[in-house]
Amino acid sequence: MPGLIGKKIGMTSVFSAEGKNVPCTVIEAGPCVVTQVKTNEVDGYEAVQLGFKDQKEKHTSKPLMGHFKKAGVTPKRHLAEFKGFNEDFKLGDTLSVDVFEDTLFVDVVGTSKGKGFQGVVKRHGFGGVGESTHGQHGPRRPGAIGACSYPAKVIKGMKMGGQMGGSRVTVQNLEVLKVIADHNLLLVKGSVPGCKGSTVIIEK
Repeated sequence: MPGLIGKKIGMTSVFSAEGKNVPCTVIEAGPCVVTQVKTNEVDGYEAVQLGFKDQKEKHTSKPLMGHFKKAGVTPKRHLAEFKGFNEDFKLGDTLSVDVFEDTLFVDVVGTSKGKGFQGVVKRHGFGGVGESTHGQHGPRRPGAIGACSYPAKVIKGMKMGGQMGGSRVTVQNLEVLKVIADHNLLLVKGSVPGCKGSTVIIEK
């Protein structure tokens, strides 16, 4: 899917043509630079690798520095591959938010906010109230987690307390409200995973 790498700026709201106040997320989409063009003959598949945000040379590894010098671009902080571009790009070409000019809906991939160690009520939506039955030793405890005789073990994937957030999340079919080409801004309806300033991937 063709797309761009961007940065989540924050949330705001805009008024629709009907006069409704619509919550939206502001994303700085691009500009992205083509750092590699993959082909069927060499790599076995077709894709375009894009780089986003400049990075100092002292913070870039030597193998990556060679990769960027081959492309003739400055070191980039974030890299991502995209498939399905109709145009033929060359190394060093720049893509801006104009890619989404006629796009109605996009998918946004981001890293959700980390919430640390959480119990089953917050992490999985357990009720957390009622009588303390089935091995439950407190109102917010999970209760029994395994069988007695068979299979005599805790089944893999059991919903329990643990690390919550900080994982890759994809939100599909977000409506594109506005494309501001002068400032490389993209306004999409609703929320996007991640905190302010986090990196996101926008796909058509």
